[in-house]
Amino acid sequence: MTQERRVRVSAGEIAFVEAGDPDAPAVVLLAGGLRSCHLWRNLVPLLAPWMRVLAVDLLGSGASDSPPGADLRLEAHAGHIRELLEVLEVDRFAVAGHGHGGGVAQLLALGGGAEALVLIDSIAFDAWPGPSIRELRARSGTFDREAVDAWLRSAVDTGMSHRDRLSEEDVEGYLRPFAGGDGVERFERVVASLDGQGLVGLEPRLAGLEVPALVLWGEEDRFLPVELAERLGDALPMATIALLPGCGHLLLEDAPETVVPLVFQYLRSRYLGTPHTHDPGTVTVQLGRPPLEDRW
Repeated sequence: MTQERRVRVSAGEIAFVEAGDPDAPAVVLLAGGLRSCHLWRNLVPLLAPWMRVLAVDLLGSGASDSPPGADLRLEAHAGHIRELLEVLEVDRFAVAGHGHGGGVAQLLALGGGAEALVLIDSIAFDAWPGPSIRELRARSGTFDREAVDAWLRSAVDTGMSHRDRLSEEDVEGYLRPFAGGDGVERFERVVASLDGQGLVGLEPRLAGLEVPALVLWGEEDRFLPVELAERLGDALPMATIALLPGCGHLLLEDAPETVVPLVFQYLRSRYLGTPHTHDPGTVTVQLGRPPLEDRW
C-alpha cells in the first residue's frame, strides 16, 4: 500500500510517501532542498515489496511545511528526520540521499541507527555550494514566479545528459513544489539555507561509519564533480563506488533502468541480507572500486 502522509515535528509538518509493509525494515529516501520525493517515483515501487519505504520531503520543500524563520540547514534537517523516525517508531533503517539530500543522509547516518547508506551525486565536504548555487544565492531577493520556474527548468536541463528521456509531465513534477501562491517565498527560504555549513571536516567521523555504503555518480555531473565520489569512497570504510558514463546529476532520470535496479539489489543484499539475483533486463555497471566482497 502506498499513501501520502504528514507528521508534525518541532518545526512544522513533514510530508512523505509511505509504501510497503509497516513492519518491514525501513528505508528513508531524501531528495535535495530544491527537489521533492518526485525524484524517487521509479524506485519506490521496486523497494516497496521488500521494505517499508519512506520518501520524505525535507521541511521547506515538496509538500512539507515551509514555516517562516524555520531552520532549513543540513543539521536541522537531519534533526527533523530523526524526529519523524521517532514518531514512526523506526530506530533501524537504511538511508539514501541525492544531491542536498545526500548531505542530510550523511548526517542522519552519523547520528546512529543507519544500517546502510546510498549516496547519489551527493553534496560532500567543502565542495558545496558549487558555482551554480553560489550564483543562485547572489540573486536572492530578486526572484519572481517566472524566474523561479525558469531556474528550476534550467536545473533539470543542466542536470541531465539525456533530457529527451523526461516528459513535460515529469518536469512539472519538479516545478510543482514552488508553484503555489507562496512558491517564490518557499524557494527563497531554501536558497538562503544553502550556506555550505554542516559537512566540512566530516572525514574522521565518516571513517568511523562502518556500514555498507554505495556511492553512485554520473560522470557528466555538471553540478558536483565526479572526483567527490572518489573522496567519499576514500572516507567511507565500507564504500563501493559506481560511476555511470554518459549521465549527469539527475542520475535517476538519465538512467532509471540502471540506477533503480542497482539501488534495489544493493539494499536487498547489503541491508536485508538477501542473496543477490540478476533480474532479466538489469544493466550491469562497472564499479569504480572493487566490490565489497573483495575489500573485506
